[in-house]
Amino acid sequence: MDVYTISQWVLFFYIYCFLGWVWESTYVSVKSKKLVNRGFLKGPLLPIYGSGAVCVLVATIPVRDNIALTFVVGMVAATALEYVTGAVMERLFRVRYWDYSGKPFNVNGYICLGSTVCWGVMTVLMVNVLHRYVADLVLAAGETWDTAAALVLTPFVTADFMNSFHAAIHLRDILVRNEKLNEELQKLALRRRELEQRLADAGEKAREQRAAELQELLLRIGELRGRLAVPNVRSIHGLLRRNPAAVSRLHRETFAQLKQSLAEKIGEIKNI
Repeated sequence: MDVYTISQWVLFFYIYCFLGWVWESTYVSVKSKKLVNRGFLKGPLLPIYGSGAVCVLVATIPVRDNIALTFVVGMVAATALEYVTGAVMERLFRVRYWDYSGKPFNVNGYICLGSTVCWGVMTVLMVNVLHRYVADLVLAAGETWDTAAALVLTPFVTADFMNSFHAAIHLRDILVRNEKLNEELQKLALRRRELEQRLADAGEKAREQRAAELQELLLRIGELRGRLAVPNVRSIHGLLRRNPAAVSRLHRETFAQLKQSLAEKIGEIKNI
């Protein structure tokens, strides 16, 4: 494998990000029977594929002439990257943007045997076939044009990443807030049932006081439900739409409630 410049490595990263996006979007679109712009970013790039490709290209340099070792090294390197990325993203965002929990031989839902084997096969195909064409394409442009292309593309990719990162952080904050609001609403629901029972059993003198307490409680419940509303609907909805398999183990019910609320809100916006 030739020695590449930093700009050429950057372009390799972008190219494999794009090819990964094509693969994932096609697969998910066929499976969903509708067009899906797959991935964390808005643009046609999937960083996990670009990162995996660069990681594998570097890791397999000593063994690239041996197909079996290329398969094993690429499989291990890419799987380790996928596990660490999935674990870090869930810890940071409280959402799994991919989940293999339903797949056989999975490890904490971040990786599974099927994806691991797939990484190995893709490594062999990339190192022995695909990368020759990708490298020829990049090298044919010349170092000056490679540097220029990397400098032009990087600000756009960085801006896309920052916007998507901000949306993911915003989604996390909403989940945490709504989880607390739902817990408080559950407590108030119990209090409401108690007051309604006391009101039914109260004598004439106590009835007015109980009714006032119940009315105050209902106002509080209405206020908390109003705070469950979702701001910045489109950015969060876009993030979840690009990741239809996303789940939240820590906020399972709240996450499902949020997705339903987003779907209803988007429907209202479209009807305006």
